[in-house]
Amino acid sequence: MKFDVMTLFPEMIEDYCGHSIMKRALNKEIFEVNTINPRNFTIDKHKKVDDTPYGGGAGMVLMAQPYVDAYESIERCENSLTIMLSPQGEPLNDKLVNDFAKYNQLILICGHYEGFDERIREIIKPKEISVGDFVLTGGELPALCLIDAVSRKIEGTLGKIESADEDTFSNGLIEYPHYTKPRKYRGLCVPEVLLNGNHKEINEFRLQKSIERTKAKRPDLYEKWENKD
Repeated sequence: MKFDVMTLFPEMIEDYCGHSIMKRALNKEIFEVNTINPRNFTIDKHKKVDDTPYGGGAGMVLMAQPYVDAYESIERCENSLTIMLSPQGEPLNDKLVNDFAKYNQLILICGHYEGFDERIREIIKPKEISVGDFVLTGGELPALCLIDAVSRKIEGTLGKIESADEDTFSNGLIEYPHYTKPRKYRGLCVPEVLLNGNHKEINEFRLQKSIERTKAKRPDLYEKWENKD
C-alpha cells in the first residue's frame, strides 16, 4: 500500500508516521507514506499557492494550478484511489476504511485556508471524505486519521491482524472492556470469567459487554446492529 499525501505541511505527516506502530510498519516496508508539497509546483515567483476569492469574502482560496500540477506529478499504481479530505465529504467509518485498505495506492489531498478552487475538484474528481461535522484548519489531521485507520487493516501493521478485527465498530458494536494486571486495584477486581481460561465463556462475556456498552453509549449503532439482518 502506498499513501501519497499532497500537503503544504509535509513535516506534520512525516512526524506522526515516525513514531510507534506506524514507524515499525514503515521500517518493515508493510506500507509507505510519501508527501508531495504543492508549493513546489507553483509557477508564482513568490511560491504562493493561494489567493483572494473572486466575488469577495473572507479567507484565502487554494489555487488550482499548483494542486493540479502536483497531483499530475504523482505516479499512479494500477489500483489507485484519490481522496480529498473535506468537511463536505462522506463521513469516514469502518466500512470505508476496510474498502480503502483494498487499494494499492491512496492519494490524499489536504486542504488549508478557506478551501479549494472548485476547478481542483472538477479536474481531479476525487472522492471526498470527512472525519466529522466540524471544520479544521487543514486536512493533515484527517489525512493522518485515515492513514492510521487504513494501515491497521493491512496485514503486518499490528502484532496480530485479529487486533483490528476486534476493534470498536469492526462488528458494528463498541468494543468490550479490557483488563490487565493487577487483578485487584483500589477495590475493583477483574471479572472472574476472564481468569478461568474458558474461551467460550470469555467470548460470550465480551460479546454481552459490547452489546451493553453500545446500547448505553451509542443507541444509534445498537439499533443498526440489532436490525442488521
